[in-house]
Amino acid sequence: MVSPIDLQKALKGLDYPASKEQILEHAKGADAEVLDALQKIADREYEGPSGVSAAVFD
Repeated sequence: MVSPIDLQKALKGLDYPASKEQILEHAKGADAEVLDALQKIADREYEGPSGVSAAVFD
């Protein structure tokens, strides 16, 4: 299970709003667990890190 802290670290510095594609590109260097979780989020635009977290942990 991905940790919320690791997720936030992977998203740090990302400009919002951001698409799923932009989020994945930004998080490229993150742990495999984080990338796997982000692969599963809906393909839409996210307004901020809390929206991404909600999509991952929903």
